[in-house]
Amino acid sequence: MKWKKNDIIQYMEAKDFIDSVLIPLVPFQVSDDNTLPSSTFQSEVIQILANEIEKELTGRVLLTPPLHYLKNTNKETEVSRLNQWVQDVKQQPFEHVFFLTFDSGWKKLEKDLDGTLLWLPGSKSGNLQSAEMRAVIKDQVDQLGELIRSYWV
Repeated sequence: MKWKKNDIIQYMEAKDFIDSVLIPLVPFQVSDDNTLPSSTFQSEVIQILANEIEKELTGRVLLTPPLHYLKNTNKETEVSRLNQWVQDVKQQPFEHVFFLTFDSGWKKLEKDLDGTLLWLPGSKSGNLQSAEMRAVIKDQVDQLGELIRSYWV
């Protein structure tokens, strides 16, 4: 289920069955022209991945809006903010919280997160319409879907 009115209404009716939430973590920085193309590309890809994972796991996962943060910010401060999101999310009957990111900086703080970090190495550029990129995304979605399912056992 996505963060859309109709999906949320469905969620409210079936919340006993939807036990997982997926939160994309997306760095944002407009001030650096050198990294702007690659960071916007990664943002697009993470959104596609998140949407495809939600589609594959429909009925068990709620996809939240992405948590955006400044790329060069102190991630320890962001951990606190992210864990506040989790505290709010856990007011609902979610058993599993997953964070999806390409930013390897989160790996160092993984133990401080109130959820499971799904980190993937991300491509800095490419053509989202190419068959090769679609195949890579499909493969990543399949692997992440398997990983998330392993937490449900």
